[in-house]
Amino acid sequence: MSESSAEAVAEAVAAAAAASASGVAGGWRRATGIAGAAIGVLAAGAAAGVAVERFTVGRGIRRKARLALDSAGPYGALRGTPGKACADDGTELYYEVDDVRPDMVPAPRRRRLFGRRHPAPVTVVFSHGYCLNQDSWHFQRAALRGVVRTVHWDQRSHGRSARGRAQVEDGVPLTIEQLGRDLKAVIDAAAPEGPIVLVGHSMGGMTVMALADQYPELISERVVGVALVGTSSGRLGEVNFGLPVAGVTMVRRVLPGVLRALGQRAELVEKGRRATADLFAGIIKRYSFASRDVDPAVARFAERMIESTPIDVVAEFYPAFDDHDKTGALAHFRDIPVLVLAGIDDLVTPSEHSEAIADLLPEAELVLVPDAGHLVMLEHPDVVTDRLADLLVRVGAVPAGATVGGHGSSTSSTARRG
Repeated sequence: MSESSAEAVAEAVAAAAAASASGVAGGWRRATGIAGAAIGVLAAGAAAGVAVERFTVGRGIRRKARLALDSAGPYGALRGTPGKACADDGTELYYEVDDVRPDMVPAPRRRRLFGRRHPAPVTVVFSHGYCLNQDSWHFQRAALRGVVRTVHWDQRSHGRSARGRAQVEDGVPLTIEQLGRDLKAVIDAAAPEGPIVLVGHSMGGMTVMALADQYPELISERVVGVALVGTSSGRLGEVNFGLPVAGVTMVRRVLPGVLRALGQRAELVEKGRRATADLFAGIIKRYSFASRDVDPAVARFAERMIESTPIDVVAEFYPAFDDHDKTGALAHFRDIPVLVLAGIDDLVTPSEHSEAIADLLPEAELVLVPDAGHLVMLEHPDVVTDRLADLLVRVGAVPAGATVGGHGSSTSSTARRG
């Protein structure tokens, strides 16, 4: 992207903020479409500021193509046994459990992890990222289904979980610490006993770190493995999202005010988002994937998940990332097998952040996936599933003789182990 293009988008965001502050309805409506598209980058987990060339295909044809992809793609259709956990502020958190199928597991054996026998099965708990939901783990869920007990949950205000009660009713700012406590509530409800493997992508990885920071005894007593995918332990304020310095500076200066304004006019902004659906789709693809040959149905699946996140939720969560610093919490994982995996071309949580995590966990396995962006588990699902299966075998969660299928691949790739 050229520096002039980045500055143009940043100026559009600034114009939206100015229109909101002045209360000029006409100016606000004109700016909403462009600002809403810029906020779409946030919905993909980025900041704002990307220019996309105009589409030459008619809008009606594009709409029909999206509908065709929606009907053809089975992604996100997997469902398990539903349950609800109650967070410490009363927010209902939705989760689903996929239990082990006896016919999927080899002959019975004694289960020993680190020399201890556990009567309860290992449970793998998946935490999703910002503006996504539990369905973002579609490929991994399909591959592990019936082989190991898994829990998939929707973070507060995402997916099928309720809006954060403390945020809506009391105006309490959302924090990553709160998400860590939410994860504890889900574990208490869905996996109250037995060993646990924690898997987190992006914000979900930060949630796992927040859990460790607040409940170190849970980590030492029950957690037997951790997978951190495309995430960061801190210093997110230094990420440039692939923009030139001028664009980043402008966006960071005006973005907080724009987000507050957009969050207060959610209904109007959602209309603007729908009106700029094509630009929004281009932004999502740029900040979600790096490969050119991503299955269009997978790209559309990601777009649908992100589109479903209300703009006021996008605004509510964003400030928490600047405050996120859980570098110290990583120490709680030093005696546990850890997988750290990232796409080399991730513009949202750059792979250098995963390398920094691995540097503090010298026994961790670091896997950097070439030609992969932020949604690496959708872009190169076989790579992520294979490495995750390796971790589960190492900790005894999956028998070595069990069959873990790939269940689809959206591109071809080769991972590089660090």
